[in-house]
Amino acid sequence: MNELKHLGIIMDGNGRWAKRRGFLRTKGHEVGASVVEAMCEFCIDEGVTILSLYAFSTENWKRPQKEVEFLMDLLKKFLVSKRENFLNNGIKFTTIGDMEPFSRELKAEISLLKELTKGNKKLKLNLAINYGAHDELVRAFKALAKSGELINEASISAKLDESEDIDLLIRTGGEQRLSNFMLWQASYAELAFTKTLWPEFSKKELEAIVKDYRQKNRRFGGV
Repeated sequence: MNELKHLGIIMDGNGRWAKRRGFLRTKGHEVGASVVEAMCEFCIDEGVTILSLYAFSTENWKRPQKEVEFLMDLLKKFLVSKRENFLNNGIKFTTIGDMEPFSRELKAEISLLKELTKGNKKLKLNLAINYGAHDELVRAFKALAKSGELINEASISAKLDESEDIDLLIRTGGEQRLSNFMLWQASYAELAFTKTLWPEFSKKELEAIVKDYRQKNRRFGGV
């Protein structure tokens, strides 16, 4: 039975879910945000220690301005609404990605939730916002060059937004690509793709994927 310490999820399909129902794309993002709590509950129950969720990529700024503005507002509301839940359930909130482009108000909410939950131990929730693996690696190499440290696998990992390797990476929505998500950390991750759109993704389906993962023969280049 494979241990599952770090679970990564590319949350895809919000827009298509909304379009199929005659809603604006923003409705899909709103419903999709509500799925996060169930995923956290599952991870805590199963002993998963890190959950990394791909919420907003460095490329997502190319979307229509109104949609981007909605997503920023939704993120702010998410941070406020989940505060008590994270505190009560031992969830440590962190972010991966470059926070600099965000508004002062949004950065303040991010910092506040990080500070309030920094002592929580049951689950570390990495929310990937303005995140791209290429950008993460560039920032890591710049930090290494500035520090003058020896460049090797250990020093690179230490400078990444998240140093722990992903065990299982799931993508919802039917697409089968990594879309620049945690490429270094996912180098030996088991991959699972589902056609289920993110707003419809359930703990029951996650349980089935994890059950299959635990039974795989993970060789890491061996035989």
